[in-house]
Amino acid sequence: MRLLAACILQVVLAGCGGLHREGVPAGQPAGCPRQTAAALSASQEALGPSSETPELECALDFLRGSDDPALRRSSLGSRLCLHLAERDSDPAERERFAWEGVKLAETALAQGGKDDGAVHYYLAANLGLAVRDDMTVAMANLHRLEAEFKAAVKLSPDFDDGGPLRLLGMLYLKAPAWPAGIGDGDKALDLLGQAVEKHPGHPLNHLFYAQALWEVNGESEGRRVKEEMAAGWKLLESGNWGYNKKPWKQEFADLREEIGEPAH
Repeated sequence: MRLLAACILQVVLAGCGGLHREGVPAGQPAGCPRQTAAALSASQEALGPSSETPELECALDFLRGSDDPALRRSSLGSRLCLHLAERDSDPAERERFAWEGVKLAETALAQGGKDDGAVHYYLAANLGLAVRDDMTVAMANLHRLEAEFKAAVKLSPDFDDGGPLRLLGMLYLKAPAWPAGIGDGDKALDLLGQAVEKHPGHPLNHLFYAQALWEVNGESEGRRVKEEMAAGWKLLESGNWGYNKKPWKQEFADLREEIGEPAH
């Protein structure tokens, strides 16, 4: 989630104050196949980074008009919004998708999804993207980001190959330290170390842990940083990561440049 990592950095560099904006749903896609709530619910795990964009748009459009309680309290709507937001190069469209993802997650919580860690996870992920271009709104939502990611860690730390650990760790890594913010290098290292230990098969766990080692401990961790980057890069090159592969490669390139390593 390259955009999400970037948005976390944007969040923690801002001032303060402001309330979040309303989301505006994107236009209705054309040519969508017939769908049912039962079929969508049964196939929802297949909708992800490897899905084509029209498939995600059609699923989201159906969910918008559905009153099926199981769909409405699930994380599916907010997850679809996040995937679509991350793919959209238009900042205004990206923000609209992200705010819609926040609202769908809020609806899911209100309708019985409070014990579903994935709902909290995608709420925070969409919120981060939604506020990334507005500094005052970003800082106004910083503690909410922390609270939602912490809820996801408590309920479902292993979801998305350690995604809650990974993103809460990055939030602590990039935030300014107390009293200006919630930043804490030790917490970041602990969470990202757990992500690598428990889910060594995800490339971003290694990349983010390498970044934390570098930013917290500097050149004294140079060998471990390179080892983690090499492990993550191997996973990225050999795995099927769908639409995520290209932006994640750029994340690796950015860290290589930062530590003075040659590009691949």
